[in-house]
Amino acid sequence: RLVGSEMCIRDRCVPWGDIFILGEIIVDISDGVRENHSKAGHDYQIIKQPKTYEQQVELIKEKGFIVNNDTECISFLKQANYYRLSAYFLPFRKKNGTYFADISFNRIQRIYKFDSKLRGVLFNCIERIELHLRTQLAYYCGHVYGSLGYMDKSIYNKKHNHDKFRKLLNVCIEENKNSLVVKHHKEKYDGKFPIWVIIEFFSMGMLSYFYADLQSGDQKYIAKEIYDTSVACLKSWLRCITDLRNRCAHYSRLYYWSFTALPKMPKESVAPQNRKFFSQILVLKLLYPDKKEWNSKVMTELRAVIEEYEDDISLKHIGFPQDWYEQLER
Repeated sequence: RLVGSEMCIRDRCVPWGDIFILGEIIVDISDGVRENHSKAGHDYQIIKQPKTYEQQVELIKEKGFIVNNDTECISFLKQANYYRLSAYFLPFRKKNGTYFADISFNRIQRIYKFDSKLRGVLFNCIERIELHLRTQLAYYCGHVYGSLGYMDKSIYNKKHNHDKFRKLLNVCIEENKNSLVVKHHKEKYDGKFPIWVIIEFFSMGMLSYFYADLQSGDQKYIAKEIYDTSVACLKSWLRCITDLRNRCAHYSRLYYWSFTALPKMPKESVAPQNRKFFSQILVLKLLYPDKKEWNSKVMTELRAVIEEYEDDISLKHIGFPQDWYEQLER
């Protein structure tokens, strides 16, 4: 309630010019956010205020990083959000919260650029894998169950939620309603889409979901005949590649990152099962449809990026063993 130039909040008047209400939090423009101690008994910290580029440079220096040129540092900060960039400080942070001395900010920039180039290499690789998976799923299901068999809930296992699946299909169609493909099938086929058409609208996550919901026999056939592996392995690989694809598509950090999905390796594999980046690359190797192209193109590009930045990155930070090239070759 306004009282002159003040606002009364829960019987307490505060200057109207300095505050506004953001849900349950009282935001004071002059000095940050006042804690709301009444909410679930929590004692919240004050929200930090935005920093100028010059202040951000000083923060970097205070952490112990060496900045040789403030102007160049500011120029870089204008391209990379400080909050996003600060995640690349993590490999150099000690257990007590301080940072190792004598680390050049130029090295941080180089690691950041390495991460960007790495995502570029991987995204092209993932595209190849994703398109191959779409093709194989559409071909198999189309020939076994017919062009519209995917709409029959009896072809799926007991874990399948058909109502949810149909809603996802409707979302795919709605998101592409202005495309010529959707318009054509609505006008000519009463809005019915054969599997080889609708699957082109599936995300990587939906492809993974689609495979995981097929009957056990279908899962085994696809895993063995197309990928020469077990159902358990293929399911885990598809979860991994979904996570990795999303990180690449949203320009998220790969360097010094622990992935949520844990890849299951074949019994004959000597590679450890962990959430490090190297394990995700192994998954790409196992899923990639062309062995010769993997060695001649993907491995060549990957090695070129690593060699370009080898003086600044640490293989341990991305989980790469010393014999990484030999392990990744097919």
